[in-house]
Amino acid sequence: MNRLNALAACSLLTLFSASLLAADDASCQKIRIGAVGWTDVVATTAVASELLGDLGYTTSQTQASQQIIFAGIQKQQIDVFLGYWKPIMDDNIKPFLASGAVKVAAEPSLDDAIAVLAVPTYTAEAGLKTFADIAAFKAQLDGKIYGIESGSGANTAIQKMIDSNQFGLGEFKLIESSEAAMLTAVNRAVKANKPVLFFGWKPHPMNIQMPITYLTGSQNVFGPNDGAATVSTVTAPDFAQRCPNADRLLTSLRFTSAQEAELMQPIMQREAPAKVARAWLKANPAVVKTWLAGVTSFDGKHAAEGVIAGLGN
Repeated sequence: MNRLNALAACSLLTLFSASLLAADDASCQKIRIGAVGWTDVVATTAVASELLGDLGYTTSQTQASQQIIFAGIQKQQIDVFLGYWKPIMDDNIKPFLASGAVKVAAEPSLDDAIAVLAVPTYTAEAGLKTFADIAAFKAQLDGKIYGIESGSGANTAIQKMIDSNQFGLGEFKLIESSEAAMLTAVNRAVKANKPVLFFGWKPHPMNIQMPITYLTGSQNVFGPNDGAATVSTVTAPDFAQRCPNADRLLTSLRFTSAQEAELMQPIMQREAPAKVARAWLKANPAVVKTWLAGVTSFDGKHAAEGVIAGLGN
């Protein structure tokens, strides 16, 4: 191959490589994100929004229940949801997956989560350690199980146990509320050293703020392995084809429970999620660099160096 041919081949290779990192279509510049009001989802959504902003995208958020978010993706009103807890949301997402209305990322963004009924550790030490123990504590618990928002997969699982009298829970009452209201009730019981039964999960600062014991012997009510869970990103089925660059970033986000708890703590103390996300990204450039591998800015420029450098601003 002569020099001219070599230069031509090199130019073609450069153009081909650039095309692989081509900017998304103009219609992809605004990314519409669905978010439930769970602090972990609020935190990861803030991180994603900050990074997308640094790359030249704009984002909007729709705060809604799981079912409304999945329906919003189906109706092409929402592009992405960063909070699919598996298996606790399986019943809610199942019809949307069956119809091909949503797509779940191949790899979870969090793989060391847990979501199952819990008690303060002093209640476990008093004998309430398993699902089979709950009924014997009915009077001390005032016959109440504290759940989260109405329509959630967690509440559905709890109500099914009550309706079927599983574990002898037929006379219990599910108390539906928001995450914040549930934790207020739990904290009130803890201050009074009273037994309380609630839906708990990790990652969450509750695991740091109070001694918690997760119940065992759930008979797969909250999925296999007593509530072991993963969290994944859900997108519109054609999002990767329409917006490959944004999709590459959003499906590359990976967290540990410890990282998410670190993000969630200040948010629960009423710091702005965007401010918390920005500070965390600035403190974790090595993590950000792995997320940005193969990702460009919206206008097609190489991402990693510029974004990481800009985190200090």
